[in-house]
Amino acid sequence: MRVTGTGHAGMRFETTGGSVLCDPWTNPTFFASWVPFPDNTALDWAALGQCDYLYVSHLHRDHFDAENLAENVSKDARVLLPDFPTDELENELRDLGFRHFVRTRTSEPVELDGGLRIMITSLKGPGDGPIGDSALSLDDGTARVVNQNDAHPLDIPELLGFGAYDAHFTQFSGAIWWPMVYELPEAAKREFARRKRIGQEDRAMRYIREVGAPNIFPTAGPPCFLDDELFRWNGLGYDGVEGQSIFTDQWEFLGRMRELGNSAGSQQQGHLLLPGTTAEIEGPVVRNLTHPMADAEVERIFIDKENYLREFAERARPTIAAQKAAWSAPQPDILRQLKEWIEPLMKRADHMCDGIGGVVRMDLTGMPADTPGVDEEGTLALAFDFAGREIRTYDGEQARYRWTIPATLVQTNVDTGEVDWSNSLFLSVRFAATRVGQYNEYLYTFFKCLSEERMDYVENWYDAANDDGRDIELDGWKVQARCPHLSADLSKFGAVDGDVLTCTLHNWKFNLATGRCLTSAGHEIRAEKLTSD
Repeated sequence: MRVTGTGHAGMRFETTGGSVLCDPWTNPTFFASWVPFPDNTALDWAALGQCDYLYVSHLHRDHFDAENLAENVSKDARVLLPDFPTDELENELRDLGFRHFVRTRTSEPVELDGGLRIMITSLKGPGDGPIGDSALSLDDGTARVVNQNDAHPLDIPELLGFGAYDAHFTQFSGAIWWPMVYELPEAAKREFARRKRIGQEDRAMRYIREVGAPNIFPTAGPPCFLDDELFRWNGLGYDGVEGQSIFTDQWEFLGRMRELGNSAGSQQQGHLLLPGTTAEIEGPVVRNLTHPMADAEVERIFIDKENYLREFAERARPTIAAQKAAWSAPQPDILRQLKEWIEPLMKRADHMCDGIGGVVRMDLTGMPADTPGVDEEGTLALAFDFAGREIRTYDGEQARYRWTIPATLVQTNVDTGEVDWSNSLFLSVRFAATRVGQYNEYLYTFFKCLSEERMDYVENWYDAANDDGRDIELDGWKVQARCPHLSADLSKFGAVDGDVLTCTLHNWKFNLATGRCLTSAGHEIRAEKLTSD
């Protein structure tokens, strides 16, 4: 089996049963903020797109690049379709001209023409899209690999049911706006960012250990930020403002892998996969790994990273400017538009609205002067009143969350009917935020679900209890077997320190003595202390 890196979570596999192109992303996304790192624009995308099979893991726009898919990927390719609860991914691919679909059921192997065996592990919880995320397993008789990208499978034995893997392609760098956009003291922001990087690295290492493949290819991150106003969020070192970035790069993570592997006596080997890198996987052996540039140039990308990114930013400037020029101008009646769209969804979302339980303030900057309620600086303060199920002008009441957002971004989402603001507007990191108290999962899940289909699906998901009634024993405690957050198997991901349980999949914490979730409102856990005879 031969693999070619195409950037971020993207790769192309040449197998004995045909070629498989995965997650081909190259155009800036999330309001022109995220760009693949390193630069992959020089790849021959037309040639890469002449593939037998296309796999798009999920609809997030750093995986689903509509422009690249439309222009460069053969519409004769057979699409390997994850088993998601809605048809949105299939519908968007059909709109781009794809006609041939291989439907799968989650975690069930399928043998394709030519003898290529595949399995797609689909995730369907509110934290996974909520229309889903997925991982792809391939076996052509010469090698067995898993492309986990940024999916977080909850059941590792189920993933391993496909067989022992020779290579594991996995996310190591996160996708979130915390703590970067939050108004915090610089020292606090650096510390929270440090913890976030460590948490992401530890989660990746846990998957690497559990899957147990001898060859590891870190993929699915990080992006780079080439717009001038966002450049500071590139990981350029851990001092000063740069230390507030949550993004670890491939070079840093491979060093971390070597450090942890050496201390644990691990035989797993990490490999750098750049855009254009090729490698042959023959059973547990990786041969002929070749980068598209000399070793000195490879090192420069990471060792002289700031200059590399400054040069890349100049090349990308016209593309980013063109995207920004297409954003919508805010309209004076934006409140009416939001009310007509979102208030009916609030009335369908009792679990989430009750979980949020109050007012969220959204300050829209850059509004026209003739907008009702706008202040002298052009800011319109809105209250998303989840308890009252309405959106109105802000009236001075306490708000646990406050967002300050350019109105043009919100107007663009309104005009395009963007149903997932968490994975469009918020990932753009083009806003500022404050909050009082714990993180509220329900709030950001609500803004992933701005359609009736999504809202109804997630509300029904919350209706189905995560607790299946089974118990496990962890360090002197009897605890429910599944995490109250997203049903992770706590026998695999649970770690107890005193009376605090941490689910290491997403680093959520619970007080076992009281059952209280320490990370977010709600999500209580069932537990009791075991007594020794």
